[in-house]
Amino acid sequence: MAVFIDTHCHLDAPEFGAQAPQVHARSRQAGVALCLIPAVSASNFDAVRVLAHAQQDAYALGIHPLCTAGAGDSALAALEGALDRHADDPRLVAVGEIGLDYFVPGLDGLTQERLFRRQLQMAWQRQLPVLLHVRRSVDKVLRQLREVGGGRPWSGIAHAFVGSRQQAEECLALGLKLGLGGAMTFERATRLRDLAVQLPLESFVLETDAPDIPPRWLYQTREAREAGLPQGRNEPAEVPRIAQVLAELRGLTVGAVAEATTRNAVAAVPRLAPLMPLGG
Repeated sequence: MAVFIDTHCHLDAPEFGAQAPQVHARSRQAGVALCLIPAVSASNFDAVRVLAHAQQDAYALGIHPLCTAGAGDSALAALEGALDRHADDPRLVAVGEIGLDYFVPGLDGLTQERLFRRQLQMAWQRQLPVLLHVRRSVDKVLRQLREVGGGRPWSGIAHAFVGSRQQAEECLALGLKLGLGGAMTFERATRLRDLAVQLPLESFVLETDAPDIPPRWLYQTREAREAGLPQGRNEPAEVPRIAQVLAELRGLTVGAVAEATTRNAVAAVPRLAPLMPLGG
C-alpha cells in the first residue's frame, strides 16, 4: 500500500469531537502513516500535544494569524515556554500554524505582523521548520522570512498554497515546500492545477487542512447548503484521493506521488522521519 503523510490537519477541532478515534483509524486504513497537527493558539497547545502522542502522530506549536486579535506578549511567552519545555519531545516537529492573513476582514495587520515575526525568530533560533499560513499574503510572508533568516534558506511548508508561479518559485528558492490539498481537486482552480503540473514534483507535499478545505467530492455549494445538504467534512483519509488527482494531472501513478510527497514532507520537516512506521 502507498504511504502518505498529511502535513496539515486540525484533528483537535471540535468538528471531530468524540469521533476523533474513528477518524484516525480511517486515516491509517487509507495509508496515511502520519498526521501533522498544528496548534492555532496557546489555548490548544496541550491539546495537540496530547493528541499527537495518543495517536502516534506529530504536532507543531504556534499562533494562527486568525487568533492574533486576542493574543499578545502573554501568548508569545506561552509559546516560547512550550517550545523550550517540550524541546526534547520527538513529536514536536515545527512551529505552526503561523503566518499572515489579508483575506479575513477586520484583522489588524500590524498585530499579525508583529506576532508572526516573533514566532519566526523563535523558530529560527531553535532551528525548527515553519508551517506557514499565506492567504493573500505570500509576498509579505516571504519578506519576513528573508529578513529574519538573513536570506538563508528555511525548512517548512507554505500551507494551502494558491499563489502565482513567481511566488511559488520564490517559496521554493527559500527552501519551502508547497502544500496541496482540496483546492487542487476543483477543475476551476486552473492556476493551481497548472502549478501542480509545471513545477517539479519535489516542490509539493500533501495535506487536508481537515476539517476545512473539503475536496471537490465533499464540497456543497451555498445553494445546496441552503437547501439543507450539509457541507462534507474533510479528514486525513482523503489524502490518497487527493494524491490520485495530482497523479492524474501529472500522468503518474498514485504510488509515485505517494513516494515523492512523503519524501518531500520529511525533507521539509526532518523530525517526521523517525516517527514514520517501519516500512513507511
